[in-house]
Amino acid sequence: MPALRLTSSAFADGEAIPERFGYQQENVNPPLAIEGVPEGAASLALIVDDPDAVEPAGKVWDHWVVWNIPPDTTSIPAGWNPDAAGAVAGRTDYGERGYGGPNPPDREHTYRFRLFALDDRVSLGTDATSDDLRGAMEGRVIVEAELTGTYTPQ
Repeated sequence: MPALRLTSSAFADGEAIPERFGYQQENVNPPLAIEGVPEGAASLALIVDDPDAVEPAGKVWDHWVVWNIPPDTTSIPAGWNPDAAGAVAGRTDYGERGYGGPNPPDREHTYRFRLFALDDRVSLGTDATSDDLRGAMEGRVIVEAELTGTYTPQ
């Protein structure tokens, strides 16, 4: 079975996320490619966060929380609308639904795009947060993949 992979045509793993994807810029998600979803997966979930925000914000900052992505999804285009794809976007730490791009207040931060293949769909409302999603995913994760990128304040 091939390993689950998450990549982007906009930036390589560990490299800089282009400025346009930032919260103060176009604030659209970068394009993502998904490979190796296992046959038993019933849905996918995606959490984008900033672990470097702990010092300035006091917590890992959540930038995008999406679940019930169809398991046959192979690409997520820039500016993707999860609702139109049958997925659900939850609430970010900006207090908004949908993608909230990088916006580091102090220095370069690393952002994690974490993709999870789940053995079932998730039943959560649109006000759910990443903590809610993590709780709902407990014991349901088949495999996960991670893509990281950096972003520097403008």
